Amino acid sequence: MPPVFRFAPSPNGYLHLGHAYSALLNHDLARQSGGRLLLRIEDIDATRCRPEFEQAIYEDLAWLGIAWETPVRRQSEHFGAYGAALDRLSAQRLVYPSFESRAEIARLVAEREAGGAWPRDPDGAPLYPGLAKSLSAAARDRLIGQGVPFALRLDMASARARAGELRWLEAGEGPAGESGDVVARPEAWGDVILARKETPTSYHLSVVIDDALQGVTDVVRGVDLFWSTSVHRLLQELLGLPAPNYRHHRLIRDAAGQKLSKSTQATGLRELRAAGASPADIRRLVGLP
Repeated sequence: MPPVFRFAPSPNGYLHLGHAYSALLNHDLARQSGGRLLLRIEDIDATRCRPEFEQAIYEDLAWLGIAWETPVRRQSEHFGAYGAALDRLSAQRLVYPSFESRAEIARLVAEREAGGAWPRDPDGAPLYPGLAKSLSAAARDRLIGQGVPFALRLDMASARARAGELRWLEAGEGPAGESGDVVARPEAWGDVILARKETPTSYHLSVVIDDALQGVTDVVRGVDLFWSTSVHRLLQELLGLPAPNYRHHRLIRDAAGQKLSKSTQATGLRELRAAGASPADIRRLVGLP
C-alpha cells in the first residue's frame, strides 16, 4: 500500500510561509514515495473558523501547485465519530468532567504557585490544578443537571497505568534533537481536555481519530507539536488505533526569530502573491528546492 500523507490546517486565518513549508514538504514526500496526499480542514473551533479562510486555503494551495485527494474531510462534519471515541474512553472510566471556568483555574494556579512552582506542560501552560476528579458521581450529576459548563478531561494517571510504556518512530527531529525511537511522556500534559460542552472534541482527540479513519501512515508537521505526539500515542493505545510514522520539521520564523502567526501579513501567502511572488519564490523563501 502506498504511504498516505496529510496537510491539516485550521481555517481561522490566512496561510503564511510556515503553512506553505509544511504543505509543500508533505506534497514533495508524497510525490517522491509514490504516496497519496490528503487535505483535512480542522474546523472544530466554530468561534474562530470562517468559510472565507477555508476557501483561501484551497486557493493558496492550488496556487502553490499542490494537488490533494477529494473529498476533503472537514472535522465539523464528524463530531459523531469523536463522540463515539469519548464514549469508549468513558466506558473505561478514563474521562471525568471538570467545572471550573478559565478564570477559576487561573486563580487556583496562582494559589498553588504561592506555595512554590506549579508544574507546566511542554507548551508552558499550567497543569490542571482542580479537584474535579475527586467529586462523587452524585455531585457531578447535580452540577451537570444545573447546567454548569464543564470540560471532559482525561484521567492521565489511570490512562497512563492502563497503556504502559509508549514510543513512536521519529523520522524528523524534536526540540532537543530527539529522533529515532522516542519514549512518549503524556504525563507531562496532565489531565488534558478532550472536549468541552460548547466544542464536543479537542485537537488531540479529533486528530487521532481522523488519522486512523483516513489511513494516514505518515504525519509530517511542525516541531511545535513534537511533544503533543505523546498524548496522541496514549489515545491511540487506549482506543486501539494504529500509530503512524512521525516526522516533525523545523519552523519558519520571522526576523525576530518568533514562530509565524496568521496575523503576520509580511509572511502571508496572499500578501506575497499580491506583491508579485511566484510559487518558485515561496519555495526559495522556505528553503525547498
